Amino acid sequence: MSKVTKKEKKCTERLFKLLFLSSRGGLTRSRIIGALSISPMNAHQISVRLGIDYKTVLHHLKVLEDNDIIIKEGDGYGSTYRLSTFFNTQKEIYEELINEKQIQG
Repeated sequence: MSKVTKKEKKCTERLFKLLFLSSRGGLTRSRIIGALSISPMNAHQISVRLGIDYKTVLHHLKVLEDNDIIIKEGDGYGSTYRLSTFFNTQKEIYEELINEKQIQG
């Protein structure tokens, strides 16, 4: 993990908890992150791979993009999504939180 201050880590933990653990859509967003960690995909590909309604995928992609977790490349239907540099550099925090949740949950 890159050098991060305690304050930055705390803010990142708070963001990840909100996006992935504290809301109803957290599991869906985690599944999308898992799919995108394999390779960049467009919304249709994610929808098919995860068996989730296309419009639901679009909603969660927007939430993830608005929070700098993913990056949208291109315009229109064929736009692809990939994990952002921010997320990749903070992935260790994400994995710790998800693993902790699985142990407790």
